[in-house]
Amino acid sequence: MAQETNTGPFHPLVKGAVNKPGGASAKPPPVHNHGAAQSLPNNTGSTTSQLHIANPGASQAHMKGPSASQAHMKGPSASQALIRADRTTGMLAMSDDNVMMNQILATHAPDGREVDVQPLLYLVEDILNRATQHVDVLVKGTQAQIEMEEKAQQANYIAMLEALTFTIDRIACELSYKAYRGSDAHATTAAIFNFLSSYAWDAKLVLSLSAFALNYGEFWLLAQIYSTNQLAKSMAILKQLPSLLEHTAPLKPRFDALNTLIRTMMDVTRCVVEFKELPSMYISQDAPALVTALNLIPTAVYWTIRSMVACATQISSLVTMGHEYGISESWELSTLAHKLRNIHEHLRQQLNFCHRYIEEKKDVETYQMLLKLFDPNVMHIDNMKILKALIYARDDKLPLIDGATRRKVGLDVLRRKNVLLLISSLEFSSDELAILEQIYNDSRIHETRLESQYEVVWIPVVDRSVVPLSEETRTKFETLRSTMPWYSVEDPLLIEKPVIRFIKEVWHFRTKPILVVLDPQGKVLSPNAIHMMWIWGSTAFPFTSLREEALWRDETWRLELLIDGIDPMILNWIKEGKYIFLYGGDDIEWVRKFATSARRVASASGIPLEMVYVGKSNKREKVTKVTSIINAENLGHAWQDQAMVWFFWTRLESMLFSKIQLGRADDQDPVMLQIKKLLSYGREGGWAVLSQGSDIVVNGHSTTILPAVGGYDEWKVNVADKGFKLAFKEYHDRLHDVAHPCCRFEFPTATKVPESMRCPECLRIMETYTSFVCCHDEQGIPGSLF
Repeated sequence: MAQETNTGPFHPLVKGAVNKPGGASAKPPPVHNHGAAQSLPNNTGSTTSQLHIANPGASQAHMKGPSASQAHMKGPSASQALIRADRTTGMLAMSDDNVMMNQILATHAPDGREVDVQPLLYLVEDILNRATQHVDVLVKGTQAQIEMEEKAQQANYIAMLEALTFTIDRIACELSYKAYRGSDAHATTAAIFNFLSSYAWDAKLVLSLSAFALNYGEFWLLAQIYSTNQLAKSMAILKQLPSLLEHTAPLKPRFDALNTLIRTMMDVTRCVVEFKELPSMYISQDAPALVTALNLIPTAVYWTIRSMVACATQISSLVTMGHEYGISESWELSTLAHKLRNIHEHLRQQLNFCHRYIEEKKDVETYQMLLKLFDPNVMHIDNMKILKALIYARDDKLPLIDGATRRKVGLDVLRRKNVLLLISSLEFSSDELAILEQIYNDSRIHETRLESQYEVVWIPVVDRSVVPLSEETRTKFETLRSTMPWYSVEDPLLIEKPVIRFIKEVWHFRTKPILVVLDPQGKVLSPNAIHMMWIWGSTAFPFTSLREEALWRDETWRLELLIDGIDPMILNWIKEGKYIFLYGGDDIEWVRKFATSARRVASASGIPLEMVYVGKSNKREKVTKVTSIINAENLGHAWQDQAMVWFFWTRLESMLFSKIQLGRADDQDPVMLQIKKLLSYGREGGWAVLSQGSDIVVNGHSTTILPAVGGYDEWKVNVADKGFKLAFKEYHDRLHDVAHPCCRFEFPTATKVPESMRCPECLRIMETYTSFVCCHDEQGIPGSLF
């Protein structure tokens, strides 16, 4: 038989009335069959008998001051007395808590033994989840259950259980025995702490929870199978379970309170164990969040074990006293649950701080690793290490989607190939994507050509601070990915924060798409070849800076450079040697005057003239309106497809940014000067470029080109001697020398801005301004830099 433990100065919180309701005489405690029947030693020493005042479940009648209504009736002096009494009560409660915790801390003498509590916790959680019939946790715990079962087969795990069985059984006996005796809850808790003094805090907690689960699981196992198993039925009768379970309805609030408290106990236990498993290589013991948590963990462990004692007492009272007892007594469990929830919230908050701290450390480590990997002096056998670092390092999933087959594939499909990383946000304009797709598909027609030997991979950049992604964001990503014929990352969240940081800080990605070129060994050939792709398409392969400079050396100021393959009809006019006016702007009155005057001049001089309106780099709605008027009034040819307008201006902007990227934005070559003028004119009102065939004659601003056309009567006398082209150019240049139109360039903060620029008109260094631009409801050309 078990010997009664001397609880010292700690006595039951309220004898009889609490532990034996209704004043009923206690039934003799049944013999528990968990082996050792000795109670745990209690070395807590002498402590004031008022410790129970601050504890849930304790009788506080002698501490209560007058009620609020009494104070109100007695006047101000009574109210002040009530306030003083409340303050005194709070101070005493705080003092009692401090005394209790000092007593518990005095028992803590770990001997350095390490206990792998995680597999044991899996087992305990499985027992308690099934006992409390917490379906949600059961579903979520499937993977943990599998891991637990796998670990249970390991020899070291079995050995660990064998070594701890005695300890768990002793605690289970103590919980059961003291619960039947109605012992003081704190005394029982302190006895458990004394017995577990040599263990770490997380081990104390998991071992105690294991002991509680042993008793609680046995209780519910009998309750669940006693009606179908004769052995269980006989045992259940001994424990008086049938009569108890026949009255489950009135006891439901009590069982609900029990289940709530048990689940909160598990939450706190998981949290404490997670702190123990934090990687020391990323977080030190003096990290503020960890210091705060470590100071709180002893309190958390105490109140969790104290709650186990309360739960055990509640169960034993149900068994020994029957269903008539304590239907209203669930308040103590609710009070403990509330206290534990508060503790858990504080611990979880600190744990989140720790995880954030660790994540930041890991992100810095990953970022430094990326810097080393992309060091141009480091050689790699192939591009696999680079691609894994950027996209997905593990081998447990296929991280890419093949745009041609829509199947998932691994990174091996890119091994030792030239890879173009198309990096963008989800704000990818349809015009931009359509042009890029056309260039890509054209390169696939002749796959054996040198310029076709590359693969494109889309790397989406999303806001990692919002995880999981919203349904809207996920849908936008999947819709965009479904339109791409090349490889795409299967999930945008595969791209980790340090990779995004590297992309932004090293490759200068902001919002506009960039195209990073990697050779078969993963070396960066170009940090952004998107400008080369827009200007020359796949002809720019392998997209190196050397190739870019070589292509620029071959370029001249000609109409094909501006048009490329955007409009085949213009290329036919070039072959026929016709005069061609490319013009733009958003002022319909200026467009009317210019188109009418140009046609009159062409008719008068007898030259074959074609006119093409190519819009403006922004103000898309106005451009669409002007295009409609040109068509309606038969003022000439205008591009109907806004994608053509977008591509025309994007190519011009790419030419400037190509030079900026090469560090040659201020090269005084004729091509660059004319491109700068055209970009500036396109920003400032109307403009026009006149060519004869491929040869560009004039590149003029609205303030000079319209007067030049309108002044035909003044310069037509020179046409016979000098020809139309030279006569027009000389007259326009005289007007230009007088007008000197201003030049202006605006660079969004999302692009690389040169430190200085020379004016293409006067060649002086331009002044730098900060401007704020709002286009109201008028949408600019998607992707435009201006």
